[in-house]
Amino acid sequence: WTGLSVTRVCLQQLSVSQRVFNIANELLHTEIAYVSKLHLLDQVFCAQLMEESRSRASFPPDVVQGIFSNICSIYCFHQQFLLPALQKRMEEWHVNPCLGDILMVKLAVFLKMYSGVLWCIMCIISVLCTGVLSVFGVFCCVLQTEERCGSLSLQHHMLEPVQRIARYELLLKDYLHRLPPHAPDYRDTQKSLELIATAAEHSNAAIKKMERMRKLLMVYELLGGEEDIVSPSNELVKEGHILKLSNKNGTSQDRYLILFNDRLLYCVPKLRLIGQKFGVRARIYVEGMETSSVAVPRTFLVSGKQRSLELQARYDRPMDRQVDRQVDRKAGPTPIREKEVTLCMTCQEPFNSITKRRHHCRACGHVVCGKCSEFRARLSYDNNRTNRVCVDCYATLLGVPPPPATLTNLTQRRRSILEKQASLAAENSVMCSCLYYQERGGGRGWQKAWFIIPEKEPLVLYIYGAPQDVKAQRSVPLIGWQVSLPESCDRRHAFKMTQSHMTLLFSAEAEELQTRWMDVLSRAAKGEEPVAHSPIADTRS
Repeated sequence: WTGLSVTRVCLQQLSVSQRVFNIANELLHTEIAYVSKLHLLDQVFCAQLMEESRSRASFPPDVVQGIFSNICSIYCFHQQFLLPALQKRMEEWHVNPCLGDILMVKLAVFLKMYSGVLWCIMCIISVLCTGVLSVFGVFCCVLQTEERCGSLSLQHHMLEPVQRIARYELLLKDYLHRLPPHAPDYRDTQKSLELIATAAEHSNAAIKKMERMRKLLMVYELLGGEEDIVSPSNELVKEGHILKLSNKNGTSQDRYLILFNDRLLYCVPKLRLIGQKFGVRARIYVEGMETSSVAVPRTFLVSGKQRSLELQARYDRPMDRQVDRQVDRKAGPTPIREKEVTLCMTCQEPFNSITKRRHHCRACGHVVCGKCSEFRARLSYDNNRTNRVCVDCYATLLGVPPPPATLTNLTQRRRSILEKQASLAAENSVMCSCLYYQERGGGRGWQKAWFIIPEKEPLVLYIYGAPQDVKAQRSVPLIGWQVSLPESCDRRHAFKMTQSHMTLLFSAEAEELQTRWMDVLSRAAKGEEPVAHSPIADTRS
């Protein structure tokens, strides 16, 4: 090697290391700005809205807690854990030039928290469009005029966490691209990027949900704000002009149809000087709705309990639906105990003793409601006698699709991040047991529930109504909470978790169980992965 060649190699290495440092430094500075935005959301918007709701009762505190349920945990995590770790690493960069280990250990595990942020934004939109809570929107408008809020709306500020995930992905891709393959940080950075990229995909999917909500708002305006349609559970399927055929003389009239996941709105134009508006002439709910073809091309009949319409479209749109599930036909199922389930295992509606009673599917053993088990099928294990079965087993055993109304109800149900079956989660958990709990200031007394911290999500606490439920009632990110004993409590073996404006009280059935839960929760609150405890003895009655 000549002296000139060695000099060139040294300059190239210096250039690469400088670029890597610049990217890491950019990550730190953008993190500082991001934490300040989270401070604005948690300590300004949330704090002042909570004060307004409690002092003047302008709107329910539950509304504020629901909207900011995840923001407080995200703020605590970034302020107390991730930002200090990045600052310390940049100070020691000359001896330890690595980022991947911090992002993989601290950030990637916590990213699932972000999936709830878009839900909070949709809650805000729903609240602001509800006449009963219009004072909430007025108070938000007053807050956003303050200089520290930058004259930007609450919805705009709530998008910061969603956009931050994409920013992490871009910076990490650039960082990995600059790293030499033999660098000690290369493998950790690769793993971090994979986890963050997955979170970014979830974020993009959530943004699509926001786009659907935006379309709902446009339809809401189109109807002059007279129809209550702005809700996260509503989904706009299709809208557009159509021809209504008159029964009297066969003439066609221009009409507007709006199809949601639960109803069809039949609208007529309104005479207005500015802007097109429509009025709702009829509502036909999807449950019980039937469609049939007519001899006339592109013409079809829509029949419901409320009204029947003969319509003519510009084109046809076929709809294909399939339900496929394997059922063991030879051996009888092991039925799940009724008291271990609080929700229907098919439609996930809560049970009650009057209108939503529990029934067993004789084919799969699941506990379902009467509506989801109003079918009969012959089962080979019972000498081909007719038995009550759920809708999915009925479709599989008989090889026919379920009734359209039932199928519509099932397909319109959205999958939630809380859909994690308790019995499966408990098999691979850090800690699980039955506890009593209540939220201070929530207005409800002590409730008995099933609590799980899964091994795959050791920093999240899931709360189930019963040990066999297919969906959790609630999830609580644990980072940033303070775990301690209460000053006073009307139940034995109590402990509490506090964070910002929220306090959760718990009561165990034994002192040993109380100690173990406090140890696990304290570790998780500090960002440490808890040590798995041995299974708790079943104390359920």
